[in-house]
Amino acid sequence: MDTIDLPGVGRGVSRLILGTDYYAPEIMERIAPIMDEFVAIGGNTFDTGRIYGGGKSEAALGQWIRERGNRDRVNVWTKGAHHDANGPRVNKAAIDDDMERSLETLQMDFVDLYALHRDDPDVEVGPILEALNAHIEAGRAKAIGASNWSYRRLQEANDYAAAHGLVGFSFSSPNFSLARANEPFWKGCVSVDDETWAWHRDTRLPLLSWSSQARGFFSGRFTPDNRENADLVRVFYSDDNWARQRRASELAAEKGVTTIQIALAYVLNQPFPTCALIGPANLDELHSCRDASFLTLTEEEIRRLEG
Repeated sequence: MDTIDLPGVGRGVSRLILGTDYYAPEIMERIAPIMDEFVAIGGNTFDTGRIYGGGKSEAALGQWIRERGNRDRVNVWTKGAHHDANGPRVNKAAIDDDMERSLETLQMDFVDLYALHRDDPDVEVGPILEALNAHIEAGRAKAIGASNWSYRRLQEANDYAAAHGLVGFSFSSPNFSLARANEPFWKGCVSVDDETWAWHRDTRLPLLSWSSQARGFFSGRFTPDNRENADLVRVFYSDDNWARQRRASELAAEKGVTTIQIALAYVLNQPFPTCALIGPANLDELHSCRDASFLTLTEEEIRRLEG
């Protein structure tokens, strides 16, 4: 599997990143084969977060790594400073507390990638970067990034880092897929628009996309008349996205692959470094993602998909 390089991370980051948001120690028998096979097909990077399952995701990932004895061969990416019921938590105290709790739950001394799960535009970027750099200097994180930050805030943060001799964000993780989001999944979520895409093209800051396959929108299970999934209807149902699905199906037929594989290939065939977070429920879905990662789309085919 191809990888991308992130400054500070000692090994490449696999283009497919295994999401573990629903993982928990009590379902290890079901999830361990997926993690084992992910590594067997060349994947090496796992995504988790402090809020996932109240820490159960981190606990399960840490347990699997200890049992396999492969910490020196995998990248662990976790996220912190998510909002809570009282509002935003993007501040030094929350960052420090979440980092400590994550490392304790993972039972690790450091993570390879650390990202802020949300942004708070009311907080200046300087104190945020200074807090994160303290963890880099202490060896608790190798690379830092931001999930659901606007490109303007990312640019502001990296400008500040450059001016003050700090390590800036080396990656961004918004929602990015062939389907364009009508509105945020949840409050504070960011999806790629044309300006964000152009900024990544120009800066070449790596983009690690969540919901890269639009939550199954391209799986064939959904039609304009099937409105059973309220969140999918709210976020992805639109005339433009149904047209994109139709064009993806036509291209898939020409290439002898599936529509959802074309959708994943779209994310991985951009003119800047990208990785795709995937959440396969079984080995067949994992192998489908693996095969999609090998597909090459031309610029003309990308434009065709976009219409």
